[in-house]
Amino acid sequence: MTISEQIKVLCVRSNISVSELARRIGTSPQAFSAKMKRQSFTVDELEIIAEAVDAKFSHSFELSSGDTV
Repeated sequence: MTISEQIKVLCVRSNISVSELARRIGTSPQAFSAKMKRQSFTVDELEIIAEAVDAKFSHSFELSSGDTV
């Protein structure tokens, strides 16, 4: 699942539109839509998105040994 698909699911589960999410993070729906198409989100932006819907964004790598980085 792409990050844009994950954001869309996040919106559905949070009962808000993608446009409303854009407004909550301080950007226009048009600019946010373009960013969704480009799939160009930084980790900081993803954390802001999560905060806007009272969620937590976690990111890590899991090695084959089971270690997480």
